Amino acid sequence: MEEEQAKLRILMFPYPSYSHVCPYFELAKRLSHRNFHIYFCSFAFNLESIKKTTQKQLPASIELVELNSPYLPQLPPDLHTFKNLPPNMESARFQAFQMSRSSFSEIFNNLKPDLVIYDYFEPWVPKIASPQGIPCVFFPTVGAATNSYFHHIHTHGSVSTFPFQEIYLLDHEKERVKAAVKVETQDADQEFGDGTLRLSSEIVLIKGSKVFDAKYIDYFSVLCGKRVVPVGLLVHDSEGGNEQDSDILQWLSGKERSSTLFICFGSEYFLSKDQIQEISKGLELCDVNFIWAVKFSAKVDCVALEEALPRGFLERVKGRGMVVDGWAPQAKILSNPSTGAFASHCGWSSVTESLYYGVPIIGMPIRFEQPINARLVVEAGVGVEVVKGQDGVFTGEEVSKSIRKVFAERSGEDVRSKAKTLSEKIREEEEHELDEVAEQIVKLCLKNKKH
Repeated sequence: MEEEQAKLRILMFPYPSYSHVCPYFELAKRLSHRNFHIYFCSFAFNLESIKKTTQKQLPASIELVELNSPYLPQLPPDLHTFKNLPPNMESARFQAFQMSRSSFSEIFNNLKPDLVIYDYFEPWVPKIASPQGIPCVFFPTVGAATNSYFHHIHTHGSVSTFPFQEIYLLDHEKERVKAAVKVETQDADQEFGDGTLRLSSEIVLIKGSKVFDAKYIDYFSVLCGKRVVPVGLLVHDSEGGNEQDSDILQWLSGKERSSTLFICFGSEYFLSKDQIQEISKGLELCDVNFIWAVKFSAKVDCVALEEALPRGFLERVKGRGMVVDGWAPQAKILSNPSTGAFASHCGWSSVTESLYYGVPIIGMPIRFEQPINARLVVEAGVGVEVVKGQDGVFTGEEVSKSIRKVFAERSGEDVRSKAKTLSEKIREEEEHELDEVAEQIVKLCLKNKKH
């Protein structure tokens, strides 16, 4: 089978958001080590970012393929991704992606791959490939709990019969999800929801592990009528870095083991000034070391970091707190023994990274599927969620209370122990899960070649 497998060429086509491109590229690297040849297709901006962040030269078994960027005057070329994207440009970015269909079709016809792995909002990909006899596999980058929750609603018309009551959305969270979906699908055809999944060839890949979310993987498989195959957590290595990384990590390494909180809300969400004020208040109410990465959009007017923080805050937390203006080396911080918890928006990539390194999570979900991920973490016993008001706003007092649960109360010892145990089990299964992915892809391709 390995001899046949070496001949197989896979075209991978992620949605051009940073949180989609990264796990797709991690999967590409792992498949390339299993004798597949990978064509990785995206806009130039994303490909350039991959080149910059790849410390070692790309293996010959991965080729970067540029997708033509359609011109939209309201969308500069460097914004064909969600990274640093102001909210008022999200609709334009989505429109630009949909306009790239003809470019993808040309790429597909030129490459003639053996299989395509495609993402959300791309029902036209299998429509291009399937008539030519090429199998297509859907790979959503959010977890099985989220997929099963929303697919259950699609199938049954109600969430009241969802079999896992630990997973739920509050009223204000449901409204935010509806608003986000409306923006993404306002110019799309009816295939964008269930159709993207339905068009997948026999299997669906999922970013997750049966060690952590087995029951949701199994239920998602029942709902969609396809075998759902976990690819593991796809956590990238923490090698490389720059001078700022060294300063942060040197400061962190000077703290006691498991004594420091890392706070970060991902690459695609920017805190409001009010949210920054409340988090600051919470940090002052508890005596815990912390590293806080605060990001502002480069494309919108914003105050300086010092102005966004409470007056005198940096001086009052001097010695126990470090505030980073912009990006911080998340994987390196989470893998550092001095890190004791991760206060996160609970994007799936951040959750899986924290799980992989055995770091408890303090959930502060904001939008999309993040509340579901936060509740999944709480259900597994590896984190807590900050309580918010009915309007979805968290207060400094509740932020402080959640931090103390993990760092100062006995319950924190149990959370840390469970997080460590889960990390060990996830790592033990990582290679087995990837082997299963490779085997299923080979079977699908060989079955197609026989027909």
